[in-house]
Amino acid sequence: MSLPAPVPALELRGLRKSFGKTEIIRGVDLQVQAGERVAIIGPNGAGKSTLFNLISGRFAPSSGDVLLHGQSLLGKKPFEINRLGLSRSFQITNIFPKLSVFENLRCSVLWSLGYGYTFLRFLADLSDANAQAAGLMERIGLAHKRDVLAMDLTYAEQRALEVGITIGGGADVVLLDEPTAGMSASETTRFVALIREATQGKTLLTVEHDMGVVFGLADKIAVLVYGEVIAFDSPEAVRADPRVQEAYLGSAVADAQVAGQGH
Repeated sequence: MSLPAPVPALELRGLRKSFGKTEIIRGVDLQVQAGERVAIIGPNGAGKSTLFNLISGRFAPSSGDVLLHGQSLLGKKPFEINRLGLSRSFQITNIFPKLSVFENLRCSVLWSLGYGYTFLRFLADLSDANAQAAGLMERIGLAHKRDVLAMDLTYAEQRALEVGITIGGGADVVLLDEPTAGMSASETTRFVALIREATQGKTLLTVEHDMGVVFGLADKIAVLVYGEVIAFDSPEAVRADPRVQEAYLGSAVADAQVAGQGH
């Protein structure tokens, strides 16, 4: 007797979203298993950010469903979805600029430790929150910037801090929206390593335009074109898919394949 299939960490069923008469997401079905790293790629206007907004509760779908560990998220507010174990970052860095690195991270862990919105205790006395924030600083490589205000960090450091905040609440499904946008090649290389370390053991869904990041980070790639997933497979299979090459990757993939054969 075969064992039942595991419940996906995140599942999209027939997901659609229209704005007026314009349909942006057109029937997306997707299953992301626990611990998988999935990259969503596609041309500008494909609906990638809209899809993230549907998953995280910022937008309500026109039809279809989003399930987190088998539980429907329909009708739930973003903060409720976060408390169920899903967290996301944004294209525009979203941090507390006038708080230090340590204070930003400590804020991110308070709810998951059961403190909620209490103002009756001094934060300095919360040893578990302080310890967890210190551990997060180490994981994202900012321990040496402990007391630096977030506004005084470099752009790459601010993005690293946002990753720390995103995972600080203990979510096991993490959405990162273009995490390496605006970074230099060297910063991107270091940041990909940071993402791998910081999301170890978690389920990761990321929107990314840098194909080097996508092929170096993702276990699977979903290709979104005009609101539809035209391919969902391993990086190798997606790279070789003629539909993907025609719709998005084009000559860049062909050139990379030729270059790879030449070595």
